[in-house]
Amino acid sequence: MIELTLIGAGHAHAFVLEAFARMPEPDVNLTVISESRLAAYSGSVPAWLAGQCRLRETQIDVAGLCQRAGARLIEQRAAHVNAAAREITLESGERLNFDLASFNVGATLRHPDTMQEQDDSALPFMLAMRPLSALAPRWQTLCARVDALPRESVQRVVSVGGGAAGCETLLAVLAELRARRPDVRFEGALLSADGALLPGAGKLPRMLLGRALRRAGVHVHSGIRGEALTSGGVLSQHGDNIAADIVLWATGAVGHEWLSESGLARDRRGFIKVAPTLEASGQQGIFAAGDCAAFEPALPKAGVYAVRMGPHLAANLRRASRHEPLTAWQPPRRVLALIGTGDGRAIASYGALGASGKWLWRAKKRIDERFIARFNPPFDNGSGA
Repeated sequence: MIELTLIGAGHAHAFVLEAFARMPEPDVNLTVISESRLAAYSGSVPAWLAGQCRLRETQIDVAGLCQRAGARLIEQRAAHVNAAAREITLESGERLNFDLASFNVGATLRHPDTMQEQDDSALPFMLAMRPLSALAPRWQTLCARVDALPRESVQRVVSVGGGAAGCETLLAVLAELRARRPDVRFEGALLSADGALLPGAGKLPRMLLGRALRRAGVHVHSGIRGEALTSGGVLSQHGDNIAADIVLWATGAVGHEWLSESGLARDRRGFIKVAPTLEASGQQGIFAAGDCAAFEPALPKAGVYAVRMGPHLAANLRRASRHEPLTAWQPPRRVLALIGTGDGRAIASYGALGASGKWLWRAKKRIDERFIARFNPPFDNGSGA
């Protein structure tokens, strides 16, 4: 029997489990290592932050997928990988051997430096957007702090990162906090290290997003990189202090530190280098997909690419288990991005093309709901956060 181990329960691995559920491989034992029975779908997270859906409605039922695929689910984090020995060490210390493996563990963020060491209470509250698994408890803590604020107080909410994630998250968080505490004034600001929002997008989508940010009262600081947290704000690369009470950190994606001694080839940011087949460079039978993979040429760290990789990864894992030649995955030349603006509207960005409106928000909701429903059995809508 061939031991195939999936490390992580990202979007690409959902497709792998679906494929093996539909057509099992009789000579393959399938194991999934995931810290949770539920995995967040990144496309729906901003809607949850904006109070437009329950947390459970953003999650893929990993345990249910494993059951349908005949896979063993191990609810732990991987702590170490030895690629040469084909061995994974779990956080419990247990060791597992594999013949084939695939990594779909997402990314984490390089956290800002802290310029004040003695009084953490003076630092702004930081909500890091990655890893997604840590977002829910941190968000609940922030909401509890906001609920305890005195009436007529002011909170300055600053997002560090001018990409789609930073902008969409800021608009979602402002919408929810303002609805939650209408007696508190929430002022929004966004720091973008680039000279323009949405690097790589066309002029029209950037203009539409800028308009949405202005409508939400967000002041955009272009060409400003957030470097560190300091007393009462964020320190820029120029040494300026941007006032902040709440900081949304959505920049500086890096690979997980526990992969550093794996023996896998990684790029300068710690992501696993992969060939066009999604096989790790120089490591036959080990694959990576989604944000944790470093494709050449580099791809944006966005969930849509993990979704596009998923079916191809499933097919190549099947080929590898049968000792058949692998095939190359071809990234799409451009992808459609739908960015919620927290007010019942969304912006579409497709290369140079762009549009906005309530109809796009309804379309985004339908797309996200269909994606999650694809992998989930029906569940009780009356439960969840």
